[in-house]
Amino acid sequence: MVINHFRGFIMACILISAGSCIMLSAGDESLARWLRPAVWLNGLTTERLSGENSGQSLDRPSGKITGVYLYQSGKRIDTTANIPVLRYRDGIVFTMKRDPEVEYSYFMAGPDSAWTEWTDRPYKEYTSLDGGRYKFTYRYRTRGEVVGVGDGSFSFRVRPPWYFSLLALIIYPLLLLAAGIMMRRRTHRLYMERQSRLEQLIAERTEELQHEKEKSDSLLANMLPKGTAEEIMSKGKADKRKYNFVTVLFSDIQGFTKIAEEMNPETLIDELDRFFFHFDSVAEKYRIEKIKTIGDAYMCAGGIPERNRTNPVEVVLAALEMQKYMQAMKSDPSRPAARFWDIRIGIHTGTVVAGVVGHKKITYDIWGDTVNTASRMESSGEAGKINISGTTYEFVKEYFTCDYRGRMPVKYKGDLDMYFVTGIRPELREADGSPNSKFLAKIEMIRILDVEEHVFTRYSEIASPDLFFHSADYIRSVSLQADLLARAEKLSDEDYIHLRLASVFIYFGYAFDYNDPGTAAMKRAGEILSFYGFDLHTLEAVRSLVVSAASPGQTGPAGRVLHDAVYDFTGRVDFVSMIDRLYRQEKAYGKIGDPKAWFRELASTIGNNGFLTETAQKLRSVPAEEQLMILREFADGKLNNT
Repeated sequence: MVINHFRGFIMACILISAGSCIMLSAGDESLARWLRPAVWLNGLTTERLSGENSGQSLDRPSGKITGVYLYQSGKRIDTTANIPVLRYRDGIVFTMKRDPEVEYSYFMAGPDSAWTEWTDRPYKEYTSLDGGRYKFTYRYRTRGEVVGVGDGSFSFRVRPPWYFSLLALIIYPLLLLAAGIMMRRRTHRLYMERQSRLEQLIAERTEELQHEKEKSDSLLANMLPKGTAEEIMSKGKADKRKYNFVTVLFSDIQGFTKIAEEMNPETLIDELDRFFFHFDSVAEKYRIEKIKTIGDAYMCAGGIPERNRTNPVEVVLAALEMQKYMQAMKSDPSRPAARFWDIRIGIHTGTVVAGVVGHKKITYDIWGDTVNTASRMESSGEAGKINISGTTYEFVKEYFTCDYRGRMPVKYKGDLDMYFVTGIRPELREADGSPNSKFLAKIEMIRILDVEEHVFTRYSEIASPDLFFHSADYIRSVSLQADLLARAEKLSDEDYIHLRLASVFIYFGYAFDYNDPGTAAMKRAGEILSFYGFDLHTLEAVRSLVVSAASPGQTGPAGRVLHDAVYDFTGRVDFVSMIDRLYRQEKAYGKIGDPKAWFRELASTIGNNGFLTETAQKLRSVPAEEQLMILREFADGKLNNT
């Protein structure tokens, strides 16, 4: 097998040698065809060219270009075109007339740096030409002559690469612009995504901070009164204030020291915590401020930090509930430990100073002789009873039955009048001993004064100076007129309460929203009435009265009274002055487009809203017809002046 392969190799070498000899015998032309691409060597003939780009005739007696070909494909180039164009990186081959006696020298700027040596080679090729214009020049001479006997040239152009073409140069800026736009959009998208992530992170952190703030605010609010807590958060400190009408309650567990010695400590603390938790709920129910606990002592006060006139009654009510709770615990068979507990309660009303003490562990506390006296009331009392001072008795005697104890000696105070509270008066309580509707009506009569003071003070602080008609003095006068008419018309307690509250809030909304004062007033009324202990039924009754107050079609006594209180100015001697204020106010708020139409509408409103109650009709100072005549004269004067 090895011998066979060796024989094959010898035969191949013989064939190649034979082929080489044949080619050498064929002459230079055959050699050139072997060494160059066959496709263009086929054109090496004596064909005649029709002309040259330079304008010179290619038809010379000797030394002429016989053909121009593409290097790769061998395709002949049409030289009749103005300037032949080649593709980028294409090559070109120039063939000359073959003549053994002629020598050639070639030059083309770019590929060549100088004329080539004289040679008898009748062709010249250039490969991989870059884009641009080229001019091929040649010289020829008779072999052996020193000086050439002729020359010629051929011009052509190589097309630049596609990425340097005119279209490409137009596309590049567009691509750059598109890339810039895409980059900008991508950058914007990334920025927006980052912004969204940041906003989401900020929202999460804000929510966490808000949650933590709510927790801290809630904790602070549980430690301090709401107003005091807000003052500390805004100012960093809280001012101490003096309160002239505060009722202080002290409670203490009877025989606590002995109980503590005999009872399991954990059970002791659990029971005490249960008692104080209930006391806290009672204090919150009656808007009483818990001050502190000291061991088994519980201290709270009514009338702080928000002043009110009903705090003596509310504190005694709270004391009765505490007393009732302790009695229920003692009689509960499921809680045997509670039978040892009994409570003493002492109450006194007077002046205190309240404020925050401490810098790190701050506490809200009260000081003054009233606090000391309340403590003495507790220590001078008896187990299971509520001991109040003579001062507190004077404020609550219309609501509760009390047993007079006489003048009792008090340490550092001398002899003081003391009373044991035994319960709510029979005519003011339900069968179970809780307050009835009469009791609530009596106390709400007093709460009206607190609401009235709150609203009028607030209105005076925030009312715009442009409220010439609905001034603080005017809304007070409406409330006073409603009170006067209600008493004269002998309204029921419930109607009187609803009327008085409606007369307080009816114009309150002008300080917040002139365009919709009714809605603004009712929004604040809900907050204020709830704070002062009025229920939802009262709020709805007040809302109904306020909404319908301007209508003459009143059916209820409270509605008729409020209607007459609202239009009371139409029967007064200062009617013109009031109309002038109303005109200036409406003009200041841009409500007067056509003065004539405004005065006509006002006259119609006054004419259609006469007084509905007999009392208001009797109190009218000027008849309605005369007031309308005065209104027309005033309107004429205003319109003529404008």
